[in-house]
Formats: sequence, C-alpha cells, structure tokens
Amino acid sequence: MDSHQYKVLYIGILLATLTIPCFSADCNFPAIFNFGDSNSDTGGWSAGFGRAGSPAGETYFHYPAGRYCDGRLIVDFIAQSLGLHTLHSYLDAVEFNSSHGINFATAGSTIRRPNTTGFSPFSLDVQFSQYSQFRTRYKEAAKKEIFEGLLPKEEYFSEGLYTFDIGQNDLTSGFFGGMTADEVKAAVPDILNQFSNIVKNIYWQGGRSFWIHNTGPFGCLAYVLDKIPLRTPEVDKYGCGNPFNSVAQYFNEKLKKVVVQLRKDLPMAALTYVDIYSLKYTMISQASKFGFKEPLVACCGHGGKYNYNDKVGCGGYIYVNGTAVLIGKSCEDPSVKINWDGVHYTEAANKWVFDRIVDGSFSDPPIPIKMACNREAH
Repeated sequence: MDSHQYKVLYIGILLATLTIPCFSADCNFPAIFNFGDSNSDTGGWSAGFGRAGSPAGETYFHYPAGRYCDGRLIVDFIAQSLGLHTLHSYLDAVEFNSSHGINFATAGSTIRRPNTTGFSPFSLDVQFSQYSQFRTRYKEAAKKEIFEGLLPKEEYFSEGLYTFDIGQNDLTSGFFGGMTADEVKAAVPDILNQFSNIVKNIYWQGGRSFWIHNTGPFGCLAYVLDKIPLRTPEVDKYGCGNPFNSVAQYFNEKLKKVVVQLRKDLPMAALTYVDIYSLKYTMISQASKFGFKEPLVACCGHGGKYNYNDKVGCGGYIYVNGTAVLIGKSCEDPSVKINWDGVHYTEAANKWVFDRIVDGSFSDPPIPIKMACNREAH
C-alpha cells in the first residue's frame, strides 16, 4: 500500500469516527420539577407563611419575589439556561404557571419530617405527595379551557429534569438540637434512605432525568456560626466551623454512594451528582480572588461579627417611641458579597456557582446539564 492509499484510509477512518452516534446531543428538557429547601425556594414559604419582605429581590426582580436572596437562585439560572421561564411555587396560587415545570421547594424543608420547630412542615415526602397530587389532578384540569397554556404536557413528566437541593436543614437541625457531630452523622443513613425512596417513587411515576446537588459548607454560614460559637481549634483558617463542614462532607460522601446505587436500581434513569460543596467552599475560602469581600459577613442584616441577628434579620424593624425603624438593611453593593442574609447566598454567588456547574465540570458524570438525560454517560 503506497503513501496515497494510507492517507485515503486514514481520512476514511477519521470521517467514520466523526459520524459515529454519541450521547452528546442536548436533551431539550421541556420542564423542571424541583424539590428542595430555601436554596431553591422560589416562593413556597412566602406563599404559605408570609412573603419574604424587602430588600429581598432588590438586585434582579426589584421587588420581593419569594426568594431569600437579593435576586436569582441557582435553579433560576438553570431554568434560564434551558430556555425555560423561572419556576413558580406549587403553593403560590397568585403567580401560577406550571407549563415549564413547578417548584415544590420551601425554605426550612428537610428530607426527614422535622421534629423541632422553626423548620418547614413541607419535608421531602410531603413535597413528593404534592407532586403526586399535581400529577393526579392536572389531568382533569388540563381538559378545561381556563388552564390552557398554564399546565405541562403529559410527556413533560417523563422528559423533564428533576432537580434536588435538600439535606442541609436535616444536619443543622441536629446541631441546633444539641447533638454532637458524631450523633448527626449517625442519622445520615436514615436521612439518605428516605431521599433514595423519594427518587425511586418519582422514577416509578415516570421521571427519568435527575440532577442532584450535594449540600454546601454550612459551617461557613453566619446563622450556624452565630448560634453555635466554636473554640479557635474548631475553626479553620478561613473562619469556617470544622465540625459542621465535616458533617456536610460526610453527608455528601454517603449521598454520592446513594446515587451510584440508584443507578443500579433504576436502569432507565440518568442520575447526575453535582458537587456544590467544593464550589461554595472554594468561593468562600478564595473570595478575594473571585472579586468577593468579607465572605462570612452577611450583606443584609444587623449587628454582630457577621452582621447577623436571628431576632432582627434582613429587612427587620425595631420600634423606637412607637415608630418602626429599619435596621436590617442591605449592603451598598451585593454583587461583591457571597452571603445575603446570614443564611443564604447572594445572586452574585449563585451565579458564580451556576457558571461552574452548567458545563458538568463539577458533576459525576462530568456532563453538561443540557445533556443530563443521556443514560449512556452514567
């Protein structure tokens, strides 16, 4: 075979390789069905228990939009990246349009049903019950002209993306209840068993594509550090609480194993595990490198080391001689802050994290969110 023939053969092999079908096609998700806590709540708690007041929403919506943030959450950026409108809450009867999905998340939600006050009654099993009720009732509603354009199509339930961001409150509630780090860790298997059961239930109802966030480094959040002050050896060089973050990492390690097992149990599912923890901790520990300032200090709040006060929070008032005086004020520039109100992240921080998860760089498998339906990659 002469050199010319070798070249022809090489080009032929190359072209054949380039035309082999692969799993890199976009999924064109028509809807998102989200389950979670305040990190992805777009109005659930506000609809059920009273709206998050000003200055929440000031950066993007310019009014309180049901989010505990100055603007958008990671789930908002996910919806935007998929060409979908922002998700309305299942509980919100005023701003309701579920044609591109629906959000069951509420602030304070846990995976297990809470046994202490201060957390949402809408735990993950209740959110799943709401999802099931929606599936059942929507079929009759879809027949009525008044709901035209407001409900998802039947196929969206199997073609949509199911997103999860929940678990942090299960861990913090243990600490707030006086448990040690080891005691909180001991509860993790049961917590994750309940999480696994919900994913399976959604799968059995037709869900196929799951995008699962692990929990963040809550040991770097003001509301935890303020409520449970730590001794110097228990705080890392960035000011974050090691006992809390070690539990978060333990939870994430076990969650990843649960996802691996779910792939075996649910052969038609595509499950993506997303490492939110690493990104948030990197953002906090290297804040100045990324243009952020005072990563542990809340933008909106009042007093103390972290500009946080759980009695008078963001947007809070005190009364002086019978007159309400706003003391829970927003900072001058939320775009350079990571923490919004001592508990939640700013829009700038959420956008920073989203920009690094959207292409799959922090996912297992490392697949972009637009391709997260491809089982071949999992």
